[in-house]
Amino acid sequence: MEHVLLTIAYLASSIFFILALRGLSGQETARVGNVYGMIGMALATLATFLAIKGGTPVSYTLLFASLVIGGVIGGVMAARVAMTAMPEMVALLHSFVGAAAVLVGFASYLNPGAHAGSAIFVVEVGVDIAIGAITFTGSVVAFLKLNGRVSGKPLLLPARHWFNLAMLIGTVVTCVLFAKSEGAMALVWLGAMTAISGVMGVHLVAAIGGADMPVVVSMLNSYSGWTAAAAGFMLGNDLLIITGALVGSSGAILSYIMCRAMNRSIWNVIFGGFGATPAASKGGAAQPQGEVIAIDSENLAGELSVAKEVIIVPGYGMAVARAQHAVHELTSVLRGRGTNVRFGIHPVAGRLPGHMNVLLAEANVPYDIVLEMDEINDDFDKTDVVLIIGANDIVNPGAETDASSPIYGMPVLKVWKAKRCVMSKRSRAAGYAGVDNPLFYMENNRMLFGDAREKVSELVAALKAFGA
Repeated sequence: MEHVLLTIAYLASSIFFILALRGLSGQETARVGNVYGMIGMALATLATFLAIKGGTPVSYTLLFASLVIGGVIGGVMAARVAMTAMPEMVALLHSFVGAAAVLVGFASYLNPGAHAGSAIFVVEVGVDIAIGAITFTGSVVAFLKLNGRVSGKPLLLPARHWFNLAMLIGTVVTCVLFAKSEGAMALVWLGAMTAISGVMGVHLVAAIGGADMPVVVSMLNSYSGWTAAAAGFMLGNDLLIITGALVGSSGAILSYIMCRAMNRSIWNVIFGGFGATPAASKGGAAQPQGEVIAIDSENLAGELSVAKEVIIVPGYGMAVARAQHAVHELTSVLRGRGTNVRFGIHPVAGRLPGHMNVLLAEANVPYDIVLEMDEINDDFDKTDVVLIIGANDIVNPGAETDASSPIYGMPVLKVWKAKRCVMSKRSRAAGYAGVDNPLFYMENNRMLFGDAREKVSELVAALKAFGA
């Protein structure tokens, strides 16, 4: 009877997780999707807690204390993290999943219980730990890159693909030797396999450049799902298998969609720059020629006051400056004047899939004026003013014209086709991909230098003055 009730509880949790994924597929239903996910996780945790057999008061106390401590830490982290730090926060959480899989794998092997002597169980342990180690170290490197503690430039070692192949073979060989060994020797091979997998995770992510980091975060999400699924097989837990498969497959699909949007090969991302060649040196690439023309808030407000069509393109700089609320106010003022204002969102704007959508939703920007790149790219030539707030690589025309650029071939928002293009940036510095932007020097482009939130607030005040 207990087994039947546990199965029903797990089935209900799985349904809630599926509903959560469905809800998260749209901005309007995302909040409900999160609620479904929380209900599913609470139900799964409670069912698992009640299904423990042979537990002592001490073991229950330790488990409950772990849940409380972990919940408090997670709650504090979620409350304190800024939206600018959300990408590295997600990467860090993925590393926790990988680390947990490795630890649970070792614990399960040392205390196999009813699985003792099972060859299938040993293989499941090996797979779980290998994927977990790759997820853990890869996520840590992604966290360090997104946090700025490690350079965003790809680490392209000589013969790196052979190095990856050697580590893959080494992982398989040590897993086989682990499965055939017993006692201390088995632990030695298991440790060796864990170490090789960990190094592989570091190298795979280190070889990926900054421009592809949103895809990396999505792929690590997929890895964490497959890690959970592997742990489910190892522990005989159907809910872990279902949940892991949902996360793993949805993350892989999202990564594929994003790679198509960036004109990147999914294999290129998974295998750390597979098929890519080192970017041309700065000395060998043609440098943009021209003059950077600055504009102040008052003059830009004058142009916006007579504009009929305005498109705003947000980027990571908007997140850094926390300018989304000022942008919402600017949008409201312009729409109140009869201007048609829309937002153009690149699939990899920011450092996280959907980063800009989350920021704009937080500021209550209407969903119906937030459009994806494919929906709005043909409208720039009919636009009076394009205001780019803290974006760089996603509006770089060099992606279409400069074959030596590391982002060559990546679809970008064609903002340069508008009558007036204005880039709000702190400086003339290159974007996260580390390449210069010819847009700076185009005749119809102007640079609005300074903190994005301050400049947008100045624009709002100037526009209100025009209407007075």
